[in-house]
Amino acid sequence: MRIRGLIWDYAVLEKLAVKHQVHRDEVREVFDNRPAFRFVEKGDYPGEDVYSASAQTEAGRYLIVFFIHKMSGEALPISARDMTLKERKKYAAQKRR
Repeated sequence: MRIRGLIWDYAVLEKLAVKHQVHRDEVREVFDNRPAFRFVEKGDYPGEDVYSASAQTEAGRYLIVFFIHKMSGEALPISARDMTLKERKKYAAQKRR
């Protein structure tokens, strides 16, 4: 998957900072650090489905970002949090391939 850029919803950014202590720069690092992508579900609009991107930040934090892949090729992050142990194992397995 190729992401051309990020679209920021400031209400989502505030929620991420307050609820999950995830900051905008960390979300950007996930997309910059060759993430493992996974289809999550069909979106509300044709051609705009929900995916996840999993990667480790520069500080070593393992994050998963849920986003809508827009038809323009941009990603609209809708949530982000630390990976669960199960997600980290799946991420490690994907990176070994």
